[in-house]
Amino acid sequence: MTHAPTPAGARTPGTLTRLAAPLSALAAVVGAFAYVAAHDPNAPGHYPACPLLQLTGILCPGCGGLRTAHAVAHGDLAAALGANALALAGMALAALFLLHWCVRVIRARPVTVPVRPVHLWLGTGLVLVFTVVRNLPFGAALAP
Repeated sequence: MTHAPTPAGARTPGTLTRLAAPLSALAAVVGAFAYVAAHDPNAPGHYPACPLLQLTGILCPGCGGLRTAHAVAHGDLAAALGANALALAGMALAALFLLHWCVRVIRARPVTVPVRPVHLWLGTGLVLVFTVVRNLPFGAALAP
């Protein structure tokens, strides 16, 4: 992809201006993690129960995600992995994307993430397999 040349006299936004969006996203993530760190999801009354779990007894792929975030915020990666391994992997991918976004913005490059249909199918399949396995007796280690 080629970029059109900047017209003479036109101002290009500075690095801090370009970083406003990724830094705002980072601030929102830090704020959410700070809230979850301060309000333990293991204690009743702070968060609503999962409706799927409450109505059917089936763990959804997100069950244990708040406990994972709480454990990550407290630096306990073993507990985070035990609460929801898929959520921990998603948090790691989100952190990598935020880093990629900031680096690309600092270098004044477009932010691109080449997601192909096969990636979406593989991701959906992974979530489905994770959900089924964690609800079977032999997959109890994946349950929160």
